[in-house]
Amino acid sequence: MEKTIQNANSKVPPSEGFREAYILHLADSSLILSHRNSEWCGHGPVLEQDIAITNISLDLLGLARNYYQYAAELIGDTDEDKLAYLRTEREFKNLLLVEQPNIDWAQTILRQYLFSQFQFFLQEQLQHNDDKKLAAIAEKSQKETRYHIRWSGEWVIRLGNGTEESHDRMINAINNLWGYTGEMFIPVEYEKEAGIDYALIKNQWEEKINEVFSEATLSTVDSTKKTFMHTGGKTGTHTENLGFILTDLQYLQRTYPGVEW
Repeated sequence: MEKTIQNANSKVPPSEGFREAYILHLADSSLILSHRNSEWCGHGPVLEQDIAITNISLDLLGLARNYYQYAAELIGDTDEDKLAYLRTEREFKNLLLVEQPNIDWAQTILRQYLFSQFQFFLQEQLQHNDDKKLAAIAEKSQKETRYHIRWSGEWVIRLGNGTEESHDRMINAINNLWGYTGEMFIPVEYEKEAGIDYALIKNQWEEKINEVFSEATLSTVDSTKKTFMHTGGKTGTHTENLGFILTDLQYLQRTYPGVEW
């Protein structure tokens, strides 16, 4: 067994253009949600669902790797591990939604459904992007995203239509997470360069959300109702949750930077 240790103070090159920043945003959101879901491994309500949420974690991790590898090519003098494990909290560009704590099964399920439904419509547009490699990644991952939507959507309906307690837990999950959904549709500068129609995605997303919420006997979305939406994750301003996630996620690489076994 051999290992090599590099300088612990090595930095990721700061040479990010709009395209690199956008790809890192996509990668970061997938990585952080993957890590959140992985916290359920061995703790799922039943074995089958434990395996399902773990497989979804692996799907998201694989997607994050594809994005990080592409970003590393564009940035130069870096690699996927440095981008995932040696960037600081302020350098991460993930959505605030994905870093929210699990709390319970209902919140985990709803967080996944809200994100996956958004991700699906985003991938539909990315498949036609002028950046052929970005388009290829989106096309390749959409089959997995369809499964994520079906699995999490069925659970939203199951819990909403279940017992009084499961219904109440879904309502609590909506109350906890809804204020973080608006950020998905408010593009920052590097997203504007990607040519994505976020207004269209929002309309498509709300239509699907309403279908599932209605079947789950939950209150449907009223886009005319003013709700305060938290923003900042895309530009590096996060909740305290991300710091704890990165402490866990990056521990080994920061303790033994560049280690190879």
